[in-house]
Amino acid sequence: MDEAAGNGLGQQARRSLLQLIFVSTGALLWGFALLQFDNDNTLLAWLEIAVGSLLIWSAWYLRRVRWLTPWIYAYLLPTFCFQIYIMLMPAASATAFVWVYMVPMLAYLLLGGKAGLLLSLPFMLLAVVLYITRYADLQTAHGLIDLGNAVICGLMILLFVHFYEVRRANAQQTLERLAETDALTGVYNRGRFQQLFEQCIEQGQRSGDGFALVLLDVDHFKQVNDGWGHEVGDRALRHLCKVLQRRLRKTDVIGRLGGEEFGLLLRSTDAQAGEQLVQVLCSQLQQTPLCWGDKQELRITATFGVAHWPTDALDAESLYRRADQRLYRGKAYGRNRVISQGGPLQISELG
Repeated sequence: MDEAAGNGLGQQARRSLLQLIFVSTGALLWGFALLQFDNDNTLLAWLEIAVGSLLIWSAWYLRRVRWLTPWIYAYLLPTFCFQIYIMLMPAASATAFVWVYMVPMLAYLLLGGKAGLLLSLPFMLLAVVLYITRYADLQTAHGLIDLGNAVICGLMILLFVHFYEVRRANAQQTLERLAETDALTGVYNRGRFQQLFEQCIEQGQRSGDGFALVLLDVDHFKQVNDGWGHEVGDRALRHLCKVLQRRLRKTDVIGRLGGEEFGLLLRSTDAQAGEQLVQVLCSQLQQTPLCWGDKQELRITATFGVAHWPTDALDAESLYRRADQRLYRGKAYGRNRVISQGGPLQISELG
């Protein structure tokens, strides 16, 4: 998952929205600069032109930025502080208060529920205090009504945005989970596994940490389906995933690549440790039969092919091919075993 996981909109959506905000704010500041020139506020006009130009340049630069959160705070904090400042200006109009209603909308959109709430509350509470201090007439019914309208409207906006963002984030997480997991077993599907595999290659190239790619097939799975039925076959696949997940580390990855074929990514491990862990998985699977119904029991085994980065290959395609070759070598040798050495199976080896 990217930096935006759980933080409001997705990464690309936040990037596009932030670019739009930078450009529109920059253009708005240029427009205000022209008005400042007309009012003989030359210094302020040039300042607005400079800030507007910086924002428009930043919108272009954001295309290559990886971590958006610092840029979001760099925009939101000065913007919210400026909104408070214009309420403090001696000649400020009471209508300047309405700008504070932008605070929760921008904060929730760009930061998500929790961070958006933590950033919004202080500024909105401060705005309420300033409004009461400067504009509210607490001695008359008319003044209390104005204060009630302003505060209740702000509270309703905050509650609505918070409710909407929480529901939207939950729905997005559900959709993302459905899009990247296998419906039968609950592990990652082939597409997501491939993405994580490529990420392991990229991370390894940056850090030098090795990892193991493991491909495995359930032994004689067709006989399970033919002899016990597809319902038991489905149970067997779910059982296999549960057994493997009990022994895998939190950093490891399991995915269903299709049918009875699965893949494992054993992160931050050398070739020897990776092979030892897979040997444990193979043994654990053999020793843990599937039980269901009236004490019915089915023993399941699998064949494992292991390839290590960077020992066996440096690119994803070659590493996958090497693990696949070892998987089929294990099948030819009698199944229910782990193969972590050798290349393509030779015809002479089958004699």
